[in-house]
Amino acid sequence: MNAIDYGIQCIKDEAEALLELIPKMDEQFERAVELMYRCHGKIIVTGVGKSGHVGAKIAATLSSTGTPSFFINPLDVFHGDLGVMTSDDVVLAISNSGQTDELLRFIPMVLQMEIPIIAMSGNAGSLLAKYANCHLNVSVSHEADPLNLAPTSSATAQMVMGDALAVALIKKRHFKPQDFAQFHPGGELGKRLLTTAQDVMRTVDMPVISPEMKLGEAIILVSKGKLGLGIAMEGDQVAGLITDGDIRRAMERWQAQFFDHTVSDIMTRDPKAVTLETKISEIQRIMNKYKIHSVLVTDHERHLLGVVDHYSCMV
Repeated sequence: MNAIDYGIQCIKDEAEALLELIPKMDEQFERAVELMYRCHGKIIVTGVGKSGHVGAKIAATLSSTGTPSFFINPLDVFHGDLGVMTSDDVVLAISNSGQTDELLRFIPMVLQMEIPIIAMSGNAGSLLAKYANCHLNVSVSHEADPLNLAPTSSATAQMVMGDALAVALIKKRHFKPQDFAQFHPGGELGKRLLTTAQDVMRTVDMPVISPEMKLGEAIILVSKGKLGLGIAMEGDQVAGLITDGDIRRAMERWQAQFFDHTVSDIMTRDPKAVTLETKISEIQRIMNKYKIHSVLVTDHERHLLGVVDHYSCMV
């Protein structure tokens, strides 16, 4: 076997380990989700070694999806960090063996404070599982490494179980993309969900034409506008819109008679329009649904305020 073969086998082994988790999803999982959902404080995730690294990721995922969480190393608890915990919290303790000494020494403190414990381990008969309010079984038949020693499949199983908890809580909380954006204001998704038409619309040098204008003249203005469209105005109100596609189709249909026709003969009389407050995510949805590359920005009286095109949405 070469390196690629070893890599493929590792992926297969870990995929099989994840599928082994499905039969283990039982009332214990439901109990864990309910404890986390009804938690009035924070979800305190803890673990040592590789389980600790996984725990930090799980805490970050929970926090970003509406469940306040943070990771704490059980070793730090013995040096003052116990003060961050309250009886309103829930502890998610992760250990593959369920017998990790540093973690077990932390558990009596949690029990004394009457804080619920969710255990995640590969050993349903472990001390960690025994003292927990519920136990999430993430046992795997073997690790992906050839020695069956390195935490590979087991660590992946822990991470996936953490994702399963987060996803279940997302559904239970009716968590929406707008909620996600509030926790990710600096990311691409956050920008799309928080940025509005007013933030990105074009307001100057717009290709304004009249319904009575001959198409030959309109072509020039559409080309100068560099938006691939012309906005037909009657007074200060939007009357319609033509695109370069409308113009090409009209040329094919009328050929020599094309220059005898006016904008009103081909314009869309009810073009898609949004308000200043419309989010970029909604504008993109409209563009994708109707297969258009631009929308007008108007007020409730159809006064033209700007244009948002596909490139403006790439914030």
